[in-house]
Amino acid sequence: MLRTKAESNKEYCKLADRIYHWADKIHVDPSDIRIRHMKRKWASCSTRGMLTLNWDVTDLPEELIDYVIVHELLHLRTPNHGKLWKSFMRAYLGDWEKKEENLKTFAG
Repeated sequence: MLRTKAESNKEYCKLADRIYHWADKIHVDPSDIRIRHMKRKWASCSTRGMLTLNWDVTDLPEELIDYVIVHELLHLRTPNHGKLWKSFMRAYLGDWEKKEENLKTFAG
């Protein structure tokens, strides 16, 4: 989907607001936020704290946008998808597994 510069700026600001909302709740501080086209992922988080989101995230329902954001931000607290990460997901999103399954129905 082609976006105008104004649309891109608006979507970036909206996502950044959601990211900082969740970062505050989770008590993490991403070093940078980027939005770009990604072929195979919804998002990623580097060990240096850079959060990168796929532009396609902006087309998701809000609850799934939050799922993607929380999923990645939690990697600033725990690097893998082990028991601790899953317990954090449950604490912040409750039925996160249902959201994860729902996300699979969207093309990423």
